[in-house]
Amino acid sequence: MAPAMSRKNRVMSRREIEGLIADGQKIIILGDQILKVDAWLPYHPGGDKSILHMVGRDATDEITALHSKEAQTHMQKTSTISADEDLTLSGGSTPPSSVFDTDERGDEVRLRRADNDTPISQVSSLSPSEPELGQFRSAEASIAHAISSDLSKYPPLDKRSQAEVASKYRQLDEKLQSEGLYDCPYGSYAVEFVRYSVLLILFLTCLHHSYYALSGLFLGLLWHLLAFTVHDAGHLSITHGFHTDSCIGIFVADFLGGLSVGWWKRNHNVPHIVTNSPEHDPDIQHMPFFAISSRFFTSLHSSYYNCDMNLDAAARFFIKYQHYLYYPILLWGRFNLYRLAWSYLLDPAQAPRKGAAWWHRYLEMAGQVFFWYWYGYRTLYLSIPTWSSRITFLLISHMVTAPLHVQLTLSHFAMSSADLGIHESFAQKMVRTTMDVDCPPWLDFVHGGLNFQVVHHLFPSPPEA
Repeated sequence: MAPAMSRKNRVMSRREIEGLIADGQKIIILGDQILKVDAWLPYHPGGDKSILHMVGRDATDEITALHSKEAQTHMQKTSTISADEDLTLSGGSTPPSSVFDTDERGDEVRLRRADNDTPISQVSSLSPSEPELGQFRSAEASIAHAISSDLSKYPPLDKRSQAEVASKYRQLDEKLQSEGLYDCPYGSYAVEFVRYSVLLILFLTCLHHSYYALSGLFLGLLWHLLAFTVHDAGHLSITHGFHTDSCIGIFVADFLGGLSVGWWKRNHNVPHIVTNSPEHDPDIQHMPFFAISSRFFTSLHSSYYNCDMNLDAAARFFIKYQHYLYYPILLWGRFNLYRLAWSYLLDPAQAPRKGAAWWHRYLEMAGQVFFWYWYGYRTLYLSIPTWSSRITFLLISHMVTAPLHVQLTLSHFAMSSADLGIHESFAQKMVRTTMDVDCPPWLDFVHGGLNFQVVHHLFPSPPEA
């Protein structure tokens, strides 16, 4: 008779896992292990939202794509439900997350608020008049059409088809790693450094000779290119060391650019997991200015910002003319990033309060003070004599960075925002919700490699330099 299965090799059933989640435990599946991640929430440098989106789900591909080997090893050592148990999942499907309530029943998609189980059609801030009810039904019909269209274009959502997609994706990832594409090409960064130096010299020279418009242009272009270095650092793609790359990102983003790499990590990880989800992806939540899905017409609830995005009078006006206002509004994108940076740094609940990254917030604050000293005081106030020239310099230096905002929004606004449910593989979802932006090869450096947005979402860790 075969010996009884030891606790070390015990296999947990789906029902057991559902029970743990029902008891309030934050359970994530990684490979053949089950991780209890409640203790991570205040420590995670990427914020708690990205963790909560994976509760009750197989997060193997998401974790592999967004974390280093060392981080994955640390997870497996410190977060299994029991330190002396190797727990594996039996069964082919995983239960849905109970944290963010999107509930699918066959072809019916019911949009729910994150804080209760009331269908959003019942909690809309709009009055329940017949015109509004008709508008909601029209939105539901649009959503159903989008889902049907996606299902006709991509592999079926059955277990076998999605397992094949995931398998081929993992094989391709292994091939990229074996060919060294995850290693940072420091020679390419040397070329980038030359570009940065030339733009810096042009900025200072034009400022010295009172060519303020040109000086602002060159500074804006410098900020634009530096943003791609921050992006690589945020994904730990430069040295692959957490603190080293984080400090590189803080120096470039905060000290030189006045932005926050900590905010970027918290904001950026979520779109890599729930790409183009109207309820969850902050990168497409631009109410009242833009609505890329009819689901925004239902005043849905944002799980990221924890607020209702109401279709009020302002939203009705801007959305009606969004095709005309798209480029003008994006010209102001950098000013909004300042607001988001300070809202992150001044709110202790957003930045990691414990763990290895606790001090990054204070270093970023020092960087913000330094930035506004050299840019706001030394450059804008002391080096430019008149207010008209100051305003010209300020607007040009900020608005010339708009192509970055255009590139990133185009890569997603034009793609599907339909939710096909929890059984869709990570790889298929990234391809379905993301688009590359074509441009001449000699212009690739202007886009920092992020014009290949589909590739980046599939493989976020390889450096873009």
